[in-house]
Amino acid sequence: MLIVHYGDGVCLVSSSFLCLVLLQEFIHFSSSLIRDHFLDPPSCFSSCPSMIMELGHQNHHLPHRGSTLVTLFLLAFFFTYVSSSSSIYPELNPIKPRHSRLLRSAVQRETPTSQLSELWSPLENQGWKPFVESNKPTLPEKSEGYIQVFLDGGLNQQRMGICDAVAVAKILNATLVIPYLELNPVWRDSSSFMDIFDVDHFIDVLKDDISIVKELPEEYSWSTREYYSTAIRETRIKAAPVHATAHWYLENVLPVLQSYGLAAISPFSHRLTFDNVPVDIQHLRCKVNFEALIFVPHIRTLGDALISRLRYPQGSEEAMGSNYLQEVTDAGDRKKAGKFVAVHLRFDKDMAAHSACDFGGGKAEKLALAKYRQVIWQGRVLNSQFTDEELRSQGRCPMTPEEIGLLLAALGFDNSTRLYLASHKVYGGEARISTLRQLFPLMEDKRSLTTPSERLLIKGKASLLAAVDYYVGMHSDIFISASPGNMHNAMVGHRTYLNLKTIRPNMQLMGQLFLNKAIEWSEFQEAVVEGHQNRQGQLRLRKPKQSIYTYPAPDCMCQA
Repeated sequence: MLIVHYGDGVCLVSSSFLCLVLLQEFIHFSSSLIRDHFLDPPSCFSSCPSMIMELGHQNHHLPHRGSTLVTLFLLAFFFTYVSSSSSIYPELNPIKPRHSRLLRSAVQRETPTSQLSELWSPLENQGWKPFVESNKPTLPEKSEGYIQVFLDGGLNQQRMGICDAVAVAKILNATLVIPYLELNPVWRDSSSFMDIFDVDHFIDVLKDDISIVKELPEEYSWSTREYYSTAIRETRIKAAPVHATAHWYLENVLPVLQSYGLAAISPFSHRLTFDNVPVDIQHLRCKVNFEALIFVPHIRTLGDALISRLRYPQGSEEAMGSNYLQEVTDAGDRKKAGKFVAVHLRFDKDMAAHSACDFGGGKAEKLALAKYRQVIWQGRVLNSQFTDEELRSQGRCPMTPEEIGLLLAALGFDNSTRLYLASHKVYGGEARISTLRQLFPLMEDKRSLTTPSERLLIKGKASLLAAVDYYVGMHSDIFISASPGNMHNAMVGHRTYLNLKTIRPNMQLMGQLFLNKAIEWSEFQEAVVEGHQNRQGQLRLRKPKQSIYTYPAPDCMCQA
């Protein structure tokens, strides 16, 4: 029994009652604790103890001693939980720099003004320009029916699928229904085409090429995702091969259109070849990618505000939360715009696990990533058969934030360089990013450049967050990605189309340099500069089987 004083009175509280109260408080608090732990373990580690203390003090319905016990109980739970979780969630463990010798030299680096000027200088004209139609396209007199496509993957994979869907509709003389974007299985994002892309602009730009409708007519309203998930349907095309030819669609899909007036293609990603396609179809794919697909107005407006705050950092804090358009207009009146580099880290848990590389997090991280790899891919990851040294020497290990920072420093970017991090959640959180921030203290991202109210429309929407990053990346002076992927490929192609500087890391070279633990900064820097002389936006012609979305010349461009 516990004696509790209430003013002038005294009462007895049973220990069982106190335990019940403690349990209720524990259940209420643990849900938010676990949520924070999963979303951002490092920040939870630093902030949760103070939250617990505050929670204990807020228990006014308990006597003083009872509230103290609540606090002690929850603190004990938290530290026991974190201690036992370090092996399960290695993100909580301190992450030490893997390249301390290089890092120390890089922090003290000095870059000559002439080298900085050369780094920031735009690309010279390379003799190629975007293809411009000489004749206005014409619509066919009669549509063969409606084409539906169901697109999976992330934003950039879906973007390429949309371009291919327009091309297939043109091949078949069909009417395209605005593509359906599948629920993203990783990020659980249910954003639709119209949530991401300006649908009216999309239809208007392509109005002379194909017919497009926002939804099916009432007579075909039964053709839904749910309808095709419950049974085999004659209107569904499920066996479209990867990189199918135009002839394959004419042979296999056109008869379905002519019989039913409708054909639904699922899955559809990468279902149209890049080779031996009629020239007008190739040009149409380029037109979709580089002209028809623009983001919805609020994404573009927010993106413009971020770009303004990156280029004109003075006074940007006061501007945050004000009218976007007014802010951008005011910024345009200022004399000199600053420059910035957009860096796509691409360092999430899926990527880290699938690469099967060692990222310096110790045995706990290796074990956690191996378990994750087994659960998600059931041992079907080819890289896991090789050692970390073998993978790195072949350039198959994504660079960590520390390594991409060392690459940028070696190229000559100094600590006054403003970086924009175009990335989803980084595996390891701030602990993993800290070395990059040490090299480039003027580092920003969506969160640091906006207020909570500004992020409201994109909060929790991975596709919209990626769209903002894509938009800002397209307007950066220089773009670099820590490893190849859909975002990298899309940005390289789009920036090539507009002749913008884009650094393509030499992954094999960087892997071999980072394996050399005895290398000195001067030797490292010389090798990096030499190995990236022709990897800063120089145009490369597409080879057979390569994507026109990554290599737009010569299919989307012509020699000036």
